[in-house]
Amino acid sequence: MTAIKAALSIILGFGSGAVISGAVFAFITVVGVVPRLAQKTNTKRFLILYEEAIIFGGILGCVEGFFNFALPLPRFVVAALGFCTGVFYGCLAISLAEVLNVIPILTRRTKLGKGMFFFVLAIALGKLTGSLIYYIIPNFYKMD
Repeated sequence: MTAIKAALSIILGFGSGAVISGAVFAFITVVGVVPRLAQKTNTKRFLILYEEAIIFGGILGCVEGFFNFALPLPRFVVAALGFCTGVFYGCLAISLAEVLNVIPILTRRTKLGKGMFFFVLAIALGKLTGSLIYYIIPNFYKMD
């Protein structure tokens, strides 16, 4: 009977993971982070590379979470990964805000027309700083 429970657990876990990962990638696609970023940086020729990096990053993150392994990387590599993570999350947050029309509404209600660049920059730098702290400080986020 335990073999049947184990098989059902494996099937249920795999199916749930497939549905969740599909939803996350669909969300990223709907928000339009990757094409928008490629358009703003004039790097449309690398669009497929960007998409593959997101897919492989998602797969690697899933495998790391499932098997709970650690790579012995130098601190500067970890800092670079934290920087990239912060940039990506900042872009995702700004793209989501843009899709939901939060920025135009905020601009109208607060009459913040000229300082919007600094507002967006502050959000991005805050996300970047949080990611750097998370990755650089050992055991910053530790579950008991």
